[in-house]
Amino acid sequence: MKSKPYKVTRIPSLKTTDKFLEHLQTLKVEIPCDDSIEGTADSPLSKSFPSFSINGKTIGNRVAIHPMEGWDGTTNGGVTETMKRRWSRFGESGAKLIWGGEAMAIRPDGRANPNQLIINEKNVGAIAGLKEKLIAAHQERYGTTEDLVVGFQLTHSGRFCRPNDKKLLEPRIAYRHPILDKKFGIDNDDPILSDDEIKKLIDAYASAAVLAEKAGADFIDIKHCHGYLLHEFLSARHRPGPYGGSFENRTRILREIVEAIRAAGVQIGLGVRLSAFDFVPFRPNPDPDLSEPGKLGPGMPEDYEAYLPYDYIFGSDPTNPLEPELTETRQFIDLCSELGIQLVNLTAGSPYYNPHIQRPAAYPPSDGYQPAHDPLIDVARQMKVVRSLMKTKPENVALVGSGYSYLQEYLPQVAQAAIREGWTDFVGIGRVVLSYPNILMEAMEQGKLTPKLICRTFSDCTTGPRNGMISGCYPLDPYYTAKEENRKIKELKKNLK
Repeated sequence: MKSKPYKVTRIPSLKTTDKFLEHLQTLKVEIPCDDSIEGTADSPLSKSFPSFSINGKTIGNRVAIHPMEGWDGTTNGGVTETMKRRWSRFGESGAKLIWGGEAMAIRPDGRANPNQLIINEKNVGAIAGLKEKLIAAHQERYGTTEDLVVGFQLTHSGRFCRPNDKKLLEPRIAYRHPILDKKFGIDNDDPILSDDEIKKLIDAYASAAVLAEKAGADFIDIKHCHGYLLHEFLSARHRPGPYGGSFENRTRILREIVEAIRAAGVQIGLGVRLSAFDFVPFRPNPDPDLSEPGKLGPGMPEDYEAYLPYDYIFGSDPTNPLEPELTETRQFIDLCSELGIQLVNLTAGSPYYNPHIQRPAAYPPSDGYQPAHDPLIDVARQMKVVRSLMKTKPENVALVGSGYSYLQEYLPQVAQAAIREGWTDFVGIGRVVLSYPNILMEAMEQGKLTPKLICRTFSDCTTGPRNGMISGCYPLDPYYTAKEENRKIKELKKNLK
């Protein structure tokens, strides 16, 4: 008898909270979920976070917006109208913690695509204008911005740099990786950053931080996630010298970046978006018995047996690199505390090589794979990891959880339960904001959601950029539905093999 691909139970088919909870029990996963949506006055989501201030501000509620890039800047890394619209919608969301707006490359060669925002002297005025747009939209809708905290995410894309051509990788890496090098076509040591080049990189972070403060950011995110450069340094056990090997060496670059930022006179807050755990890279299963006609196969791990113990990874068990192991993750959060980094936004893995653990979805992007199991398992895993880290984190660090968009109709009930029960300090939302920016505010104000606006994780926001187009919610946002790119994406998906 032939095997069948996994058939996902769609969230909208679970018509009641009881049905949703029954489904979780069937999957044998734990996700907290209240029976109903609480109003603004009573909801844990609406409560401020008084434990500490960022740039002199107390964060006014427990909702965070993750960085959302549109691959839609100018070729000089400048601001465009689509960016302005997106940042305005972040302001309209009602979230009081805006994490980064979007990734800003600290220098041109560190861009993940030729249209990524670059924070430099030429662009800083327009970037300040993005923040002003966000602030104005928030002020108009909610009446005050005194409790609104906005950070800028600073990045170098490392292994995934495409600064000049959307189809051409120009990688800079921390070390040679036996699986990722093969997967992404690296066959020599030339892309490895030297120690001297790292010193110049640290200076570039400090210069970018000065500009971020000048542009009005309340904090700077020193990005350590999703397979980008600083995340890769966390697993650089096979790199010789002062930036590889021991945990102390692998985190040296963070310590030196923070030192350089403070030496440059920057006084605003600091944060880190961190892939708290990672898995080996995945690929579509080629077994035709597991694939439906015209569809990618379900995800399966690349063959890693020859590399056990698998120490090319951060936050997972080297004897079983498909399971989190959080010893070093806890050490990293403790280090953040020592460095005065107050905010840590926790995510997982990478969209380039294991997107299901980072962005649980019912439908894959064009370079992905079909679900091999229910995506709620991946939601629960991220939530469980954050819950575990909450129990040991220092008091002067707040954690932001991720992976919530897939919850769809049950996002408000899960989010409020997660805050009340101490699973996280802040609920961070990403993709769903593209179609429904104020989803949690509307839930609290009206006690219900607008179903036609809810993200169904079609992954068009990723398929577009993977094929040289801008990112946006093509299925649900009329602004993007009307664009020519929408037709192209539909045709692409129709022909996807």
